[in-house]
Amino acid sequence: MPIAIAVTSADLVLPPTDQQTPTAALLHAPEAQALELAVGDIHLLLEQHGYVIAVYPSSLPVAHERRLFAIRSVLESDRIALLKVDLPPLGLAVLVRQLRQLSICDFSPGVVASAVRLLAHYIHAGALLNSVAKLDRFPVSLKEHAKSLVPGTQFAALAGTHARLVKVRPAMEPLPGPDFATHLLIAKGQAPQEWVKERLAPDWKVQAIHEAALPAESVRWWGTSKLVEFASYLPDISVLYQLVASVRRENCHWCGMELIGDRCGFCSSPLAQPEHRAHTSVVLARER
Repeated sequence: MPIAIAVTSADLVLPPTDQQTPTAALLHAPEAQALELAVGDIHLLLEQHGYVIAVYPSSLPVAHERRLFAIRSVLESDRIALLKVDLPPLGLAVLVRQLRQLSICDFSPGVVASAVRLLAHYIHAGALLNSVAKLDRFPVSLKEHAKSLVPGTQFAALAGTHARLVKVRPAMEPLPGPDFATHLLIAKGQAPQEWVKERLAPDWKVQAIHEAALPAESVRWWGTSKLVEFASYLPDISVLYQLVASVRRENCHWCGMELIGDRCGFCSSPLAQPEHRAHTSVVLARER
């Protein structure tokens, strides 16, 4: 059986791109399900799949996050990975789908869990915003706040490693994007998406554009419903497999799980010897 991938919102479960990709389990919020039932659900997942990798956003309410750790504590299980990811909702949904794809490959649970940080690096996620008045995840100047009050003004925001917030204008520099072949996923809110399709997609030289429903959390994450969220990603499972397989594997000195990178996905312990940290050797070349 594949490793169980679990999420904290149904919005994070994108439709599969093939018939083999499994779905993800839903970990309900405290107000939606009693603790006893939640514990029973996770226990059943462990019985059916052996290991559970739960992925949740950094914006998750504190009560819901505490519920996850409480369940793991009650079950006294070292086979549950709880992974907090600082990606916007649509980008996180893309990451979850990639994990679902990898869950049926021949990787150990520890490798799949620790691959989260690696895969997140290859997702370029952001949004086109009609307002930044309530955006609290980027430093927004008073001047930018004032500009967002002008009708027709739009801002392009890029999250993650290359965080950027710029006013959209004809002569603007392209947003930092992937230098390898990707697809672009778009989720439309209450804003036109022409700029994303006609300017961003060509700038990033994406090979295909797909559309998805806007996650409910996106409005709170970006501070406005007047947005178009986007995320570019590696669509080919064979490339994802090669990317993960190319990284040197280690054994966690604390829990013994196999891992890649510099931190265990199950117990969060860093490698005992930093000089042995592995880095991918794969070079992703853009297909032109």
